[in-house]
Amino acid sequence: MLEPLVDTDGAPFWRYAARGELRVQTCAGCGEPRFPPRPCCPHCRSFASEWTRTSGRGRIWSYVVPHPPLLPDYAEHAPYHVVLVELAEAPGIRLVGNLVPEAGAPLGSLPPGRLRIGARVQAVFDGGGSSPCPPQWVLERP
Repeated sequence: MLEPLVDTDGAPFWRYAARGELRVQTCAGCGEPRFPPRPCCPHCRSFASEWTRTSGRGRIWSYVVPHPPLLPDYAEHAPYHVVLVELAEAPGIRLVGNLVPEAGAPLGSLPPGRLRIGARVQAVFDGGGSSPCPPQWVLERP
């Protein structure tokens, strides 16, 4: 699998994800959450920020099921589900990930008929704590 590109602003996101925590950068001035992480708040222009833990819950806002041809590292897993999830605590924040039946399950192991816009999901992580691991998502009602 491809590893995420980790930059200075986003490094804390990946450190928390490696520990199984979904956190978002929040402005320490006005309290507004923001993603992707960046140095300055677009609302109040403060440079102060903190990383707020979320419940990891959200709803599928959009999705796609890629089929070959794809990047070589992903072609063998196709078709699989890529979802755009809107976080429950921060409706303006949407994260991309894969929909799987459980943490660590192979991509494409969830039947396609289970995928729908608005479905409630929960973030799960399967990185083993050693490398950056993007959140995956599981249905709250399997």
